[in-house]
Amino acid sequence: MSATAARAQYAGFWRRLLALLLDGVLYTALILPLLVTIYGPGYLRWWLGDSSDLVSYGFLDLLLTYVLPFVAVVVFWRTWRATPGKLLLDCRVVDARTLQPLSLRQAIIRALAYILSALPLYLGFIWAAFDKRKQALHDKLAGSVVIQVIDDDSDITVQQWLERSSI
Repeated sequence: MSATAARAQYAGFWRRLLALLLDGVLYTALILPLLVTIYGPGYLRWWLGDSSDLVSYGFLDLLLTYVLPFVAVVVFWRTWRATPGKLLLDCRVVDARTLQPLSLRQAIIRALAYILSALPLYLGFIWAAFDKRKQALHDKLAGSVVIQVIDDDSDITVQQWLERSSI
């Protein structure tokens, strides 16, 4: 068993939800100003759900709102085993059997399966609250699990901690 496995536990529903919310806030804070710059202030009326002004905003809207987030989460899962929200909360998305990084195939399946988890009423996400391994529907379909990495530095000296922190 690897060091990560020895110091890990399944990430709970509330921790995962908070990570998802943090990711959403971060992405919105980065992309929304760009979309407003491109399409003008009228974009906010559509984005906030004013159905009287519902129009298609074009290719860049589609790219930045749907394609880029999909690609970004796959890249984050493959590169850092987590999105920024999960990294902040010490969570990692890994293969359910080996606790190793997701394969590209698993990451793509997991990202696509987010859509199924959201239908209906986000029940696929809520599933994680009741599952013994805290797996949501998209985890089950991709063969993934989210673990919380326990960083217990109680057994190291201050010198070791400082050396580790400077890297």
